[in-house]
Amino acid sequence: MFSFTVAAVVFGVIFLAELPDKTALAGLMLGTRYRASYVFVGVAAAFLVHVGLAIAAGSVLTLLPHRVVQGVVGVLFLVGAAVLLLKKEEEEEEVKKPADQSFWKVAGAGFTMILVAEFGDLTQIMTANLAARYDDPISVGVGAVLALWAVAGLGILGGRTLMKYVPLKLITKIAAAVMAVLAAFSLYEALAG
Repeated sequence: MFSFTVAAVVFGVIFLAELPDKTALAGLMLGTRYRASYVFVGVAAAFLVHVGLAIAAGSVLTLLPHRVVQGVVGVLFLVGAAVLLLKKEEEEEEVKKPADQSFWKVAGAGFTMILVAEFGDLTQIMTANLAARYDDPISVGVGAVLALWAVAGLGILGGRTLMKYVPLKLITKIAAAVMAVLAAFSLYEALAG
């Protein structure tokens, strides 16, 4: 039986947890470079996979050592920051032309980025916890997916709007700096925890 209350609680928890996370940042970066609707389809599909895995795993994901998860997340953030900073100028010019990007290429890029970046993420673990707590996988899944889609949509649309006022090069440097800070925080938690 579907519970609107459980779905609403899960939506609120996941939305607030994911809003300052890398999903909005990834959506913003992809939204500045590619057609927003194509990006959203790929990102939305990746979140369906993530929520499905979290629901299926239930509380098993919470048994993973926190330090290991934080260490891996920290390294992934560092790699993401390096990729952003080391990208060639010619690539940047090429991706500014959304008309040259096919649906499958753009949606695939969004899907892959989110699938890799969000695996084992806090909200995926929280979704597994909520599924175990409420014993209502459908309601938890609907709430989590809608929350993740809302955050991704805000990031993608925010990226499109931001590009009108701020150069892509500056956005890329800021995104890389934010990822580096998140990497340092995650690695600190892994080593201190």
